[in-house]
Amino acid sequence: MASMTASRPTAALIEVSGLTKDYGAGRGIFDLSFDVAEGEVFGFLGSNGAGKTVTMRHLMGFIRPQAGSARIFGMDCFAQRAAIQGQLGYLPGEIAIYDDMRAGDYLKLIASMRGQGSTKRRDELIERFELDPRMKVRKMSKGNKQKVGLVCAFMGSPRLLLLDEPTSGLDPLMQARFIELVREEQQRGATVLLSSHIFEEVERCCSRVAFIRQGRLCSVQDMTEVKGSRRHAFNVRFAREDECARFLEQHGDACAAQRTGACELELAADGKVDVLVKLLSGYEIEALSTREQSLEEMFMGFYGEGGAR
Repeated sequence: MASMTASRPTAALIEVSGLTKDYGAGRGIFDLSFDVAEGEVFGFLGSNGAGKTVTMRHLMGFIRPQAGSARIFGMDCFAQRAAIQGQLGYLPGEIAIYDDMRAGDYLKLIASMRGQGSTKRRDELIERFELDPRMKVRKMSKGNKQKVGLVCAFMGSPRLLLLDEPTSGLDPLMQARFIELVREEQQRGATVLLSSHIFEEVERCCSRVAFIRQGRLCSVQDMTEVKGSRRHAFNVRFAREDECARFLEQHGDACAAQRTGACELELAADGKVDVLVKLLSGYEIEALSTREQSLEEMFMGFYGEGGAR
């Protein structure tokens, strides 16, 4: 089990300390504390409803905290929100765009409001995400609206990017292009805070990750540590029910076996894949597949039902 705070670079661009907003009935965020270093791509990982969006809205200065503080560029996120917002790109979890506008006209309007004269970066992003700027927003799919939001966030080449569920609605090709873009932005020197409920998305581009569950920070870890602790499971379908029962009797406890059908088991590998394969070689196997832990299973494995340990 890693420590509550992983080792981090010294220059913090984002500083969150004891941040709390209690909406009642267990909803909200409670005593959150973490830092994001300048030039870092930092993942904020949690299931839907865990508190990611509430945290992002605090960082944008949309919400006044009940307790604690959130600071960006050394400034208070609520009191100095205008100065902060002028230096960052933001992608909200729910994108609100004028339905009657064409995508290109909307992007021009936002660029004009921000004082962004050059269209070069905007045009590059439109091409990268294969966005049709002539399309009216009301006729767009969720994925195309997400592309508009991404272009808005990145087109000013901001110093900081706050991205809430950035690949929602995107197909795998566009997801891959988004990851490439984040890596390029980091090379440029930008800082990125990326919230997601999808482990693979965070895994591919973040060096550190904060786990949030039920509004509370569970842990901040280096991504290499998280990858090493993620468990794999084998789904095994035996040729006959008696073969399944025999394996359960002889090896069930050692393999943390769970029965998923009359002839089917799920077995924990825990890094000892060769041992497990040798055990299975003594039985008649009809089918074998593997899967990684889901995000929720990771939380259960790390912290148990009661939350952080």
